[in-house]
Order: sequence, then structure tokens, then C-alpha cells
Amino acid sequence: MSIFDNLIGQEVAVHELQRAADAARSANQHNASAVSAQAMSQAWLFTGPPGSGRSLAALSLAGALLCTGPTRGCGICPQCVSVLERNHPDVTLVSTDQVTITAEQVREYVASSYVAPTSGAWRILIIEDADRMLTRTTNVLLKAIEEPGARTVWMLCTAAAADVLPTIRSRCRNINLVTPQAQQVADLLVKRDGVEPHAALVAARAAQSHIGLARALATDPHAASIRSKTLNILAKIKGVGDAALGAHLLADTIAMRGDGTTKKEALEEDSKVLEEKRMAALGLDATSKVPAAVRSQVKESAEAARRRQTRQERDVLDREMVYMLSFYRDVLVQQMGGNVELINVDYEQAIDRIAASSTTHDTLEKLDRISQGRARLRANVPAQLVMESVLVGLR
Repeated sequence: MSIFDNLIGQEVAVHELQRAADAARSANQHNASAVSAQAMSQAWLFTGPPGSGRSLAALSLAGALLCTGPTRGCGICPQCVSVLERNHPDVTLVSTDQVTITAEQVREYVASSYVAPTSGAWRILIIEDADRMLTRTTNVLLKAIEEPGARTVWMLCTAAAADVLPTIRSRCRNINLVTPQAQQVADLLVKRDGVEPHAALVAARAAQSHIGLARALATDPHAASIRSKTLNILAKIKGVGDAALGAHLLADTIAMRGDGTTKKEALEEDSKVLEEKRMAALGLDATSKVPAAVRSQVKESAEAARRRQTRQERDVLDREMVYMLSFYRDVLVQQMGGNVELINVDYEQAIDRIAASSTTHDTLEKLDRISQGRARLRANVPAQLVMESVLVGLR
């Protein structure tokens, strides 16, 4: 068993990570003051397509560096286990459920990076979704990466090296991950999560080998509902009326989850629960009047909750657009007679029907329209308007 076992399809990356862990362990055993820069680095940049396992690769390296088993990254020693469970005291994961990672957050982590590790050989800071740092936030990090603490390792995860400033990426060692094969992802779901083999393969293909999304599609009814409702709309859309109704549903990210809750009800419930939690954290009853001394804290907490809600909605809307793109990609494959597997194998009949009733030119225009809609969502154009514009062009 190895801590790298779950990094499927990443043989080249795993070899580099194991070499780094070996170099670090050798230096520790010989009480070396520095680790060979050719094998080990104190700044890493993990890149690769969504779902390729960037965060998992960073965690795996962190576990291997802290491992106390007979071989580096044994996967069974207390250090490896606690790292994979994300509760090791010397491993800090920096992430956000909001739109961006703030400079204030990063300053706190930079300050802590110069503190000696508590129980392991290294203090490790992993920044997930490093592309969510604004330029001024990244600048806060630059000095710490240029001159890290003696036993500190920084690990940044993002889709592409271009997502971070040149000054940052030039000081990091890049590990580029690749998209694994759908069958490899399916095998992992069967082995790790007990998913039925056929369902696992359908989920892996639908997720385009995105490991986390494939697991969600195979095990989470809410995630599966978003995909099925999106593709059902595309399969049945005929006129402007269908487009308008479909756009209304797609824009309602709560209804798309399929649990019967409306967006208004969910927002009211979330607002009530969050307000109760904020008041409880301040030692106040939910019905109490907020003292003037803590009003700013309550306001900041409410603003953070609003940003989290915005992030969640954007992620769902973008996922819907990705499903649309995959659907018409399959249509184009059928029209051109391509000898490649469909992404949405469970919608093959609808894909064949649409492919036979339209041309490749029509399909390419639809793909362009969806891509434009995706860009408009990122530019904060109201979701209802974007979805209506897209679906009217797809009818």
C-alpha cells in the first residue's frame, strides 16, 4: 500500500513525488541542513485539468514528507493517515467557499509558515484553487515562497501554470497532472466507493474523468439530479416556450438539486440558520438585539455568507454549462462519424436523434452559443437572461 495509490493515471508525477520524498527523508536521516534542490523543493505548483487530482497529489506528497513508516508514503502510519484525513497539525489547507481567497487570509498563513512544525519534519501549506487569489493576494505570498522557513513547504494547486503570476511560478517546481482514463476512474469508484461497475463507468464518462465529480454523480442524488435535469431540457427542447421554461429551471440552482425545495425557501432557511449561528457564536440569543460593539462582526459574517452563496450558485451554473457542452460535443461526434466514445452514453438515443435532424454547422453554432453564455455568467450577467439567450439558440 502507498499513499500515492489513489493518484490513478499519474505515473510520471508519482515518480517525481516519490523521488522528492526520498530525498527529504535521506536529508533528515543524515541531519543535512538543506535538501538537494534537484530532487526536493520547498515550493511546488500542481497543475492539471479539473478532477485530475491536484489537491490529492499535494496531500500525498505532504503525507510522504511526514511519513514515519518503513517506506516513504506508506499510507498506513499515523502521519500518513492524519494527512489524508486532513487533520494533521503540520499541514494547513488554504481554500475558500467564497469567490476569492483574500489577502488577509494569506497574510495569516504566511506568518504561521515561519513557525517550526509541531510533530513532523515539515510544516506544509497547501493552497487549493490558487487561481482564486487576486494579484495583490499573490504578491503577499511571493516573499514567503522566495525565502520560506527552514522546514516549510508551500504547495499551490491550479488548472494551469498561467493562472499564477510569473514571479510565483518561476520559483515553484511544477508537477503537471493528466486526465486519467474513464475506465481507471470507474475502477477506482468500484474499489473505493463500492459503486456498481456499469454505473461507475457511466459516471466516469459523464464527468469526463473528473474523479471528484464522477464520485458525486455515482453516489450523490443531488449532483446526479443537476446533470439529468440539464440534459433532459436539451433532449426535449423544441420551441421558445420550452426554452423559457428550461431557462427558468436552470437558473434556479436550488430546484436543480431535486430535493423539492424552492430557491426562495432555501434562501430563507439558510438566512435563518446562519443568523442563529452568528448570534450563538457571539453568545447572544437569536431574538436578542445586537449590541453596537459587535454589529461590525455580524455584518462581516453576513457578507461572507452572501459571498459563499454566490460562489455556490456560480459553480452550479457553470457545471450546467459544461454538461451542455458535453451533450453537443457528443452530437458533433455522431454527425462526423467519429470513432470515439460518447461522454453521455446514457443519452445516446437523444443524441442520435438530434444529430440526424441537424447539421455540423448548426451544432458548432450551438457550442459557440453555450461558450458565450458561460463567459457571460463569469461576467455576472443575470443567470436567467443568460440561460434564456442560450436555450432560445438551441431550440
